[in-house]
Amino acid sequence: MAGPKTAERHRPTSGPPRPRSRRPRLPRLRTLLLAVVLLAVLGGGVTWVLYGSPWLRVERVTATGTVVLRPDQVREAAGIGRGGPLISVDSAAVEERLRRKLPRIDSVDVIRSWPHEITLEVTERTPVLLIEKGDRYVEVDAKGVRFATVDKAPKGAPLLKMELDRSGGAAASLRRFGPDRLRREAVKVVADLPGAVAGDTVAVKVGSYDSIALELTGGRTVAWGSSENGRLKAEALNGLMKAVPKARHFDVSVPTAPASSAS
Repeated sequence: MAGPKTAERHRPTSGPPRPRSRRPRLPRLRTLLLAVVLLAVLGGGVTWVLYGSPWLRVERVTATGTVVLRPDQVREAAGIGRGGPLISVDSAAVEERLRRKLPRIDSVDVIRSWPHEITLEVTERTPVLLIEKGDRYVEVDAKGVRFATVDKAPKGAPLLKMELDRSGGAAASLRRFGPDRLRREAVKVVADLPGAVAGDTVAVKVGSYDSIALELTGGRTVAWGSSENGRLKAEALNGLMKAVPKARHFDVSVPTAPASSAS
């Protein structure tokens, strides 16, 4: 005869398993804390080396690329104190200071030469036009910027004569464009001149936006017109000068129909 059946426990057949609580692994936590401490120590050490140590300090400031300016002028205007951390030299501030104090400077690269030197690589502006100012000359660069006044006219830069006609249509042109814009238009004309013509150009005369003319050596003149189509005008002028070498006056204001005359 079979004995009594043993009661069976009923286990749930559905539902998520109960999560087991785990104790943190102490060795892993200790490793993590040690890594954090080491990083903090290293970071503090690097910061001290860069900013607080005597090993990476400014001891020399050199200037290169100067033509008219003197290196000591550039160093003085840069205002970089010796003995300060090399890493803390503000390159943008140094460049802004140099361009403000020395307008002849077009651009400058501030280079850190570890561990103790700052190099200032200077690019000076080059005059392409001159404006007479009494017995002195104001230099104008290829961007139309007036950047310096000198006692002696540098070679290779023609005079800019702003002979602006303030009547009729020319007055409207002056009101519309203004002297600064017209000066930049003259710069564009100079940039497009053929090499031989550029060397013979004594002055660039600006009457209005559409009335720019050249005065060449030997009393020759060129009616250029506006600065537009400069390359075509340069080619037309070259052709005219070769075809009529004894001509005194040339007109390339309409480059497709150039003209010349002997008087």
